[in-house]
Amino acid sequence: MSNPLPGPIAYLTGEYPRATDTFIQREVAALRDIDFEIETCSIRRTGPEHIVGPEQAEEQKRTFHVLSSTAGLRGLRAQFRALREPGRYLRALRLAWSTAPRGVKGRLYNLIYFAEAVTLADHMRQRGVVHLHNHIAKASCTVAMLASALSRIPYSFTLHGPDIFFAPDHWRLDAKIERASFVACISEFCRSQAMLFSDQQHWNKLHIVHCGIDPSRYAGATKPPGQDLLFVGRLAAVKGVPVLFEALAEARTSLPNLRLTLIGDGLDRPALETLAKSMGLSDAITFAGYKNQTEVAEALAKADLLVLPSFAEGVPVVLMEAMAAGKPVVATQVGGVGELVDSGHTGHLVPPGDGRALAKAIRDSLSDPQWYAKAGAAGRAKVSHDFNAASEAAWLAILLISAHSGAARPGKRPER
Repeated sequence: MSNPLPGPIAYLTGEYPRATDTFIQREVAALRDIDFEIETCSIRRTGPEHIVGPEQAEEQKRTFHVLSSTAGLRGLRAQFRALREPGRYLRALRLAWSTAPRGVKGRLYNLIYFAEAVTLADHMRQRGVVHLHNHIAKASCTVAMLASALSRIPYSFTLHGPDIFFAPDHWRLDAKIERASFVACISEFCRSQAMLFSDQQHWNKLHIVHCGIDPSRYAGATKPPGQDLLFVGRLAAVKGVPVLFEALAEARTSLPNLRLTLIGDGLDRPALETLAKSMGLSDAITFAGYKNQTEVAEALAKADLLVLPSFAEGVPVVLMEAMAAGKPVVATQVGGVGELVDSGHTGHLVPPGDGRALAKAIRDSLSDPQWYAKAGAAGRAKVSHDFNAASEAAWLAILLISAHSGAARPGKRPER
């Protein structure tokens, strides 16, 4: 497939690139591989902790940073240029006001988002952008919606969840879906929530585009199960890491050599380190911090089991990576996880917050070498077919082309 669009696509997120959002980098790279011109944009500049490799460093260099460009003379010039169309400017300002959360703080934030949208719209016009696509439907998507209203450039967005579904009215998910050309939902669960919070006339805009991985980055070879567990993710309350510690302590009564490595970082790390020490698990747990994609792939190759005890999820990319590496996974039955993990076939799913059930799933996964090998192979086949970054980007490209050309709207998912 080659790009038939007459200009570039702007890709917007709150922070790009981030060590925790490598799936967005893969999507951008896959679209560029099929000749789409992608202009990456980020509201804020990511901190140095997220620049974990040359890929992130290169992406940061070529990314337009909205917030820093809004301040000072550049932002002022953008405002003056926008005011050349006073009617459009005032309509967009009215949209910012009408979709703002209640209260003075909510209004103030939406006025800030409006100023950022003016800067982004000005940048897109100067770059000849023909379409704007946003990832994460919260603040940055508000900016995208307003920038589209200011510039006449159509926009779409990828809807992830789960956190936005806790406050859909606050983030005016209904208005964002109404004004978007289309919405790329990452799972059936995600799409159902979008249907819940939008008018039925817009349901045909809701397509499923999976986040994806490149299976070739992972060896896919299985080995007899050992006792090395791996967790990859933010060290935040939503990930349920204390429950994992509880399960680890219980599972070690029958698997005394069981060890856990945590890849990732976050505000909860000091508290988790203290908890591990209080539970007598310091010698069994390694806090490894953020790692780049290559380092994560190497860690998955060495690990025996990927465990994700989250309380809420979309469809975790790290589960896809582990399955591509030929590893069975243990995760909680939340969000769209069940659309990826076939419990008993490619891994085990347990109720969230249940340390005992999690410990049993860990023991069961490591105690049957024959099941372990079959589950690893089945998991790799699943992600290679349904969660391949290249094929998902090609499907997203079809949606982008359709939105720009006015062709008949594609279905929910491509037929294969």
